[in-house]
Amino acid sequence: MNYLRGFIPWIALAVVSTLGWQWGALAGLVLGGAMLVRARKAGMAADALILECSTVAFFTALTIWAFARPDSGLKDYIGALALSWLAVTAWMTLAVGRPFTTGVARRQAPPEVWDTYVFKRINVVITRAWSTAFTLSAAAMVVVISAGLGMVAALAVQFAGFVLPALFTAWYPGWARSRLTPAAHRA
Repeated sequence: MNYLRGFIPWIALAVVSTLGWQWGALAGLVLGGAMLVRARKAGMAADALILECSTVAFFTALTIWAFARPDSGLKDYIGALALSWLAVTAWMTLAVGRPFTTGVARRQAPPEVWDTYVFKRINVVITRAWSTAFTLSAAAMVVVISAGLGMVAALAVQFAGFVLPALFTAWYPGWARSRLTPAAHRA
């Protein structure tokens, strides 16, 4: 569940925004910035910190906007906006051939497997799962907000958008390693 650690600022946004969206944005910025600084001090390479860099960029812009325009209509759609940003980030990492989950996986896997077909394939599939979950959750948030389904429904959608891909991430690598044969490495 180390993947969830990278989403702490986003989860904080969802929770703290119940006190005011600008406070949720600020909480996300502080947590995201602290995580990025801590990771860099620990010697993590920038390419392993795609999610952290994207997080800080999003929360910097959001915090500035939220404090400058606290009554903006954007505040009603902040959950959908956050999930959309995550979806775009995740899909872009796939488009450029550097799935964002690879950096997280490298923290847990020995260097000798990083260039293997199985390792790369697992990270593409897991990143697709996160990308899809973020995209569907963002769309669901727009529906929840537009239909006026309330805070509980919004939190449930956001919770599902993180928990379901996290559960898949915990399960899939073991399953994939057991299914991908040495012949698949040559494919």
